[in-house]
Amino acid sequence: MFFLTVGQEGGGGSQEAALLPADTARPTWRRPPTGSAAPSPGTRWTSGGWPPPCSPSEPSCPCPGTARPGSGCPTAPNDTYPRGLIVTGGNDHNICVFTLDSPAPLYILKGHKNTVCSLSAGKFGTLLSGSWDTTSKVWLNEKCLMTLQGHTAAVWAVKILPEQGFMLTGSADKTIKMWKAGRCERTFMGHNDCVRGLAILNELEFLSCSNDATVRRWQITGECLHTYYGHTNYIYCLSVFPNGEDFVTTGEDRSLRIWKHGVCSQTIRLPAQSIWSCCVLDNGDIVVGSSDGVIRVFTEAEERTATAEEIQTFENELSSATIDPKTGDLGDININELPGREHLDEPGTREGQTRLIRVGDAVHAYQWSVVDGRWIKIGDVVGSSGGTQKTSGKVLYEGKEFDYVFTIDINEGGPSMKLPYNITDDPWLVAHNFLQKNDLNPMFLDQVANFIIENTKGHTLGSTGSGFSDPFTGSGRYIPGTGLSTGGSSGVDPFTGSGRYVPGSAPSNLAPSAGGDPFTGRNAYVSTDGHAGTIPISNPYFPKKDPVTFDQANITQIIGKLKELNGSTSAEQKLSESDLQMLEKFLSIVSTPALEAPTAQQLEILWKAAQWPEDIVFPVLDILRLAMRHPAVNEHFCSGNYSTQFSNYLLNKINLQGKPANQMLILRTVCNCFSSQSYGSKLMMSLRETILSQAIEMKATSNKNVHIALSTLILNYAVNLHTGSDIEGKANCLSTISAAMEALQDYEAIFRLLVALGTIISDDPNALQLAQSLGVDSQIRKYSSVSDPVKVGDCCRFVLKML
Repeated sequence: MFFLTVGQEGGGGSQEAALLPADTARPTWRRPPTGSAAPSPGTRWTSGGWPPPCSPSEPSCPCPGTARPGSGCPTAPNDTYPRGLIVTGGNDHNICVFTLDSPAPLYILKGHKNTVCSLSAGKFGTLLSGSWDTTSKVWLNEKCLMTLQGHTAAVWAVKILPEQGFMLTGSADKTIKMWKAGRCERTFMGHNDCVRGLAILNELEFLSCSNDATVRRWQITGECLHTYYGHTNYIYCLSVFPNGEDFVTTGEDRSLRIWKHGVCSQTIRLPAQSIWSCCVLDNGDIVVGSSDGVIRVFTEAEERTATAEEIQTFENELSSATIDPKTGDLGDININELPGREHLDEPGTREGQTRLIRVGDAVHAYQWSVVDGRWIKIGDVVGSSGGTQKTSGKVLYEGKEFDYVFTIDINEGGPSMKLPYNITDDPWLVAHNFLQKNDLNPMFLDQVANFIIENTKGHTLGSTGSGFSDPFTGSGRYIPGTGLSTGGSSGVDPFTGSGRYVPGSAPSNLAPSAGGDPFTGRNAYVSTDGHAGTIPISNPYFPKKDPVTFDQANITQIIGKLKELNGSTSAEQKLSESDLQMLEKFLSIVSTPALEAPTAQQLEILWKAAQWPEDIVFPVLDILRLAMRHPAVNEHFCSGNYSTQFSNYLLNKINLQGKPANQMLILRTVCNCFSSQSYGSKLMMSLRETILSQAIEMKATSNKNVHIALSTLILNYAVNLHTGSDIEGKANCLSTISAAMEALQDYEAIFRLLVALGTIISDDPNALQLAQSLGVDSQIRKYSSVSDPVKVGDCCRFVLKML
């Protein structure tokens, strides 16, 4: 069991105890004098009772200006910062990153639109943040790589599952979401109120805590394995012991609870109402931060246990604390039915058992200590007189006493609603419960809370230590009145049968062969010993320097299909014989290297034909696909007045509801746009986020030719991003690669994704770190053993070597 350690810090405000890593927290805790008494190990957690001042070598790390930190976390040590960094999020919407050697921030991350209330640092330098603005953001160094959108309320908890590259977010919308490479993979539902904390148990399981006073254990597959009960009010935070099984929790019921083997083995009461944060250090000690501005450390280790004097000081603070019965953690109280001091002569039955004793007109709360074999006073219960409205000055409502009972009229002429309130209550919580109880829209929360505050100004109970705020909601606990700041086989026409025109098909003798050029099949690569499957000495696959285009075509079949389908279109869309001859000439021009310039009239006819209905437009798309390789055509459609029309046309055609042939051809058309660095590439890069977000939906099709076109599109984006420093663009591309890897199975498509991945992470440490943090190595590892085609296994091993 756990004891208080040799010291506690004052004035910590709302910063989380998890702010400092274990090795940097130790210098601030003074050990007792040599020879001081210490309880034996294996008994209970204890803590010191004096706040030693920080020395000049122990700088504090305030956020700039007057911003109040609402969250914090340490980062792992690295070569640049061997002691790691400290990260804080504040109500100024910013994230400050500090070294341990300076009170000034190393840099500030800007991007959130409201208070940053949760942070989690992962491997390889990634940082995950959650905010009241309902979003989470993924950061690497000084850049925002991704914004995770999906929650409908504040994101109060975030955690990174480093091994699989998953990210978890818990929200006031009562849900937990699991993200992979920027997309939501799963939503966990089960909590009945806001999710306040998350903790990782192992690669497959995690814990969550909530305002519903429960802890839940989840599998990443979505199953809730167990629900833990014990707290009687909000649970704000939880942290896991090094064994990956046991954990601790803290909450609004004045308690720190230690859970071992699935049960609450110890309850430690503290002399503060709100225990906002807890952290288990690497040595097993527990750090907690509370609303009285004090950080306390508890330990099982004999050598770190506080002195008897310090323990007595702590117990004195605890016994002099006042307990409000309206918080619910002591149950309903009737002073006339309580026993006297003689009841303390009877031993308790379990560690942490609570007993209320009547002493005259007062009520004292005691907790049983198995180790000491005695009842320890944990506070005086106030406001439990059991008086009536006449004798106590309170208003009786539904059998309970309240300082105020407001009458609320929501709709004119409708029934009135009663809103009971005590001056020791949190107005935001009361407002939330009132709206929920009466099934009212949550949008009234601010209005109701401010109504309470305005009508109870100046009425407070006791000293609450102004200046210490709830790091999650921003409000001080119990201080009303304060300001709130198909893969079909190739060669088959999917619409008219086999042996006919196939959009974008190549002659069979040009089919790629294993060991050949990775994309064309020609000039087959052979390893030095002549055997396939041996890792080449040099890497011939990536980084890829030039975009991949789709060049093969059978002009005669395309024109034949065009003329055939022209007869079935409407009169206003039908092409004349002269138009067809011009298109045939146009196709001949754009399919030869002579670079004869097409005429404006030919381009207008092509654009007219491109408006054909979905079921017959595919031969026109094939012509457009070939034409985009021609510099003049590329410039015509990708710049000037036509670029907007052309962009909208492409985006309209990239959709999961389209015909498979059209899906394939429009993706190939976009790929061929990259053939011009001056025009097509620039336009496609300006549309990157939109095109990739729509194109990745094509992974749901079962057509392998669509999948190959999709992977080629991603590869071309990787090629264009490789030489630049657009880390956000690279993050977008990595996210899309990861999503495609989950769905695509065709080895040619997988190969092109591997080349795209290798290209993105080559020569860019930031992109490499991001890929590592996303866990892409675990996604691709299975392809390292592929020997047919050999290029898949070879390329995969080269990528894994980099990761």
